[in-house]
Amino acid sequence: MQNLQNFRDYYEILGVTKEASSEEIKKVYRRLARQYHPDLNPGNKEAEEKFKTIGEAYEILSDPSRRSQYDQFSRYWKQKGFAGAKQTQKPKAWGDNRANSRSNQEVDPSEFPDFESFINTVIGVSSRQDNKKTSDTTTPSDPFKTPRSKVSYTVNTPPRTTRRDIEARLTLPLEKAYQGGNERIRLEDGRSLEVTMPPGMVTGQTIRLRTQGIGGGDLYLKITVDPHPLFKLEGANIFCNVPVTPSEAVLGGQVEAPTLDGPVKMTIPPAVRSGQRFRLANKGYPGDNGKRGDQLVEIQIVTPKNITDEERQLYEKLREVETFKPRADLI
Repeated sequence: MQNLQNFRDYYEILGVTKEASSEEIKKVYRRLARQYHPDLNPGNKEAEEKFKTIGEAYEILSDPSRRSQYDQFSRYWKQKGFAGAKQTQKPKAWGDNRANSRSNQEVDPSEFPDFESFINTVIGVSSRQDNKKTSDTTTPSDPFKTPRSKVSYTVNTPPRTTRRDIEARLTLPLEKAYQGGNERIRLEDGRSLEVTMPPGMVTGQTIRLRTQGIGGGDLYLKITVDPHPLFKLEGANIFCNVPVTPSEAVLGGQVEAPTLDGPVKMTIPPAVRSGQRFRLANKGYPGDNGKRGDQLVEIQIVTPKNITDEERQLYEKLREVETFKPRADLI
């Protein structure tokens, strides 16, 4: 249990009612965590304190057991009887009537100078013993007991947050998935992490981050690689189209082809056909064995939409002298 030296209304901090569901509390917390996260408010001490406060509130209200305990003891807030004031009915110590309680003793609020001392004593924050806390309080001014009598009680400390693995999804551009390296990610709970990713990641791959889950559990990042406008993965091979002009297709020669490592020069033969494929060895994607596949380049013959007067004259001259008849078999 959080050491509540100053009582805080966690429902008011999150802006939810006491009847709010766990899902509603979670949704509100995520919104507030993003709003006040220190990374989004650099140098803003007020936002930093607000972030810590809403985190404290969520820690208590997100756990059904701790939320129940909080609701139980917080009903004494602002109740008369502190700082020596008498009251006719004494509230029972937190934990009474529970199956695991060891004590049926009662605690009188008039024994305590303020609500904080009362809560700290009732929830046993003054001492620790394994998973339980026991406190002895001498009450010489207690009007219901003889001088120097003691009230002893034992309260079970709520268990720490259960260790739980969580999963998050990370979408990357193909270039980043290929290169790997450091990547800063922001989780839904507001945390910001820097992750070192291996090269050659693919969609569906999972990266395990130890102790980054809940309560010391692990965080699993499910990788999705965005489609690329130029490259398409085909296993360990990469496929792409390379456009060429009609003159390049007829005459052949060197053309520039894009790869994940940058542009490279490749030689195409004369009279290349549209749709013809060429292979660039070891320019593909890294496989499970560490070896790279190949890049498959498909030629596309592209005609210009706009030409100069000089180009038009040359095309007209070429049409007059060319002997190639592509439709000869159709007649």
